[in-house]
Amino acid sequence: MAQPGKSAMKPARFELYAGRTLLVVAMAITIVPFISIFTTALHPSGTVPSGLAWPADPQWGNFIEAFKVANMSVLLASSTFIVLAVVPASLAIATMAGFAIGLLRIPGSRLLFLLFVFGLTLPFEGIIIPLYFLEQQMGILNTRFAIVLPLIGLYMPFAVFWMRAHFINMPAEISDAARADGASTWDLFWRIHVPLARPAIASLGILMAVWTWNQFLLSLVLVEDPLQRTMAGALGAFQGHYATDIPLLCAGTILILLPTLLVFILFQRQVIAALLEGAVRG
Repeated sequence: MAQPGKSAMKPARFELYAGRTLLVVAMAITIVPFISIFTTALHPSGTVPSGLAWPADPQWGNFIEAFKVANMSVLLASSTFIVLAVVPASLAIATMAGFAIGLLRIPGSRLLFLLFVFGLTLPFEGIIIPLYFLEQQMGILNTRFAIVLPLIGLYMPFAVFWMRAHFINMPAEISDAARADGASTWDLFWRIHVPLARPAIASLGILMAVWTWNQFLLSLVLVEDPLQRTMAGALGAFQGHYATDIPLLCAGTILILLPTLLVFILFQRQVIAALLEGAVRG
């Protein structure tokens, strides 16, 4: 007579080992290219390194040289301005829209939600040309606002979808109790639900900050001056001038990636908490 415990144990072990194997493969795919770029950045300037070979004499000064050559101090200020202009405005609009669609259930909320979902299917590449001519007519082409305004609009479908998912799962008893105490719609939003939505707002803000910092296509097409772009957008100009200097190019790439890595390391708990919260409620 077969023992039920053994038959149930084999699939569990198989799933465990298969899951761990997939995680290791995914981790290797993610980390190995970063290691390759890092080791290449330490080779002497002007050489063409191969593979993951560690240099005999690491050139740590390549990072300082790339920082000076690419005017990273100016790019840091430009990227910071764009992030601070995009993220707070996007969070405010998306939070209010998600509250109205998900909790208040305003007239036409389903149609609005479907429109935002449709917006998720629009690629940046498909609207970049109309954006160019529109901003040319508005007179904001080749300025930082040529990046700020489109990003706020382009982030709205995902941001509203994210915040609506939070508000639609909030218990109705919270709103009913606040209404019974005489709370207005603004009090219900600002004093009750915004504090409860802090994990979702914080994680969404982190994601949008990273996406804005790494924005490349809009910066490259809509702004000609590299010093008015994001750091990732300025990498295109840096690559054009120093494409043959592979170590210096890799050092500049590491410097551009470093802030986003620090953000994820510092705020990974908030992002994971918000994702788990949405998974449990869903």
